[in-house]
Amino acid sequence: MSIMSLEWSGIQQFPPSTQNVLHELLRQLKEKNVTTLTILVMGKGGVGKSSTVNSILGERVASVSAFQSEVRNPIIVSRTRLGFTLNIIDTPGIVEGGYVNEQALETIKRFLLGKTIDILLYVDRLDAYRVDNLDRQVIKAITDTFGKGIWQRGLIVLTHAQLSPPDCLNYDEFFAKRSEALLKYVRLGAGIKKKEFQEHVIPVVLVENSGRCKTNDNGEKVLPNGTVWIVNLMQVITEVLLKGGKSIEVDQKLIEGPNPNNRGKFFIPLILAFQYFFVVKRIQKAIQNDIASESKPLWELRDMGLADGKF
Repeated sequence: MSIMSLEWSGIQQFPPSTQNVLHELLRQLKEKNVTTLTILVMGKGGVGKSSTVNSILGERVASVSAFQSEVRNPIIVSRTRLGFTLNIIDTPGIVEGGYVNEQALETIKRFLLGKTIDILLYVDRLDAYRVDNLDRQVIKAITDTFGKGIWQRGLIVLTHAQLSPPDCLNYDEFFAKRSEALLKYVRLGAGIKKKEFQEHVIPVVLVENSGRCKTNDNGEKVLPNGTVWIVNLMQVITEVLLKGGKSIEVDQKLIEGPNPNNRGKFFIPLILAFQYFFVVKRIQKAIQNDIASESKPLWELRDMGLADGKF
């Protein structure tokens, strides 16, 4: 992956306590011989993907405004710190007009050719109260593109987390219900079996990118439940990375998918054998039986010396 990498100067914008945690996480990764981390950020449009990228890096690398909520084309930002390289890939929303935008998805796939994806951040909003079939379609599109294994390196990121829950729920109860509903559709859309899903739980992390996010005494951004969210997000990413699973190598075969001309070729000899023994042989036998039982014409019986009478 040939990318221009700059020094991660944005990390110095964080409070000292946050910087200390981030440096410790980098040290842990390097101890495991992990010196490069590539994060792919995906989801529907207007959910806060670009803002989350900016928050993680501590600098404005993706343009975000009231009129353009996200990037129109994929971009990759690379930063180095203490011998460690962090790459983050921001992508356009993959939904348009209530359907998965195949053109946007194709653009993302082509952009990722030759790259390795270590972590997937699937971004949605905490305050999106409904989960419907469109969510399932988006999850399925991502799974069809990168394979079911991408979710072993996946996190759900819920933005707009600075909210007051409805229906008299407390914050943690609302978060749990929202997470449960979305994870159900992730499991269905990705085609993950229930047992497999229980053995490998996909973590859900809260994010608040706006300036109205509260801070603690150390100046760190905290959620209504007191979580220092930038630190928590990076800790969970590190845990998922070190837990196992495989990084996704995006090659031509992955982009193009299985060759439809090769589909089912393995079964062709079996089908031909079945046709021969159970169809052709039966037809041959039926013809032979018909021939054997067919009445001979008199002229044929005469030639065989079996006919009586004159001709």
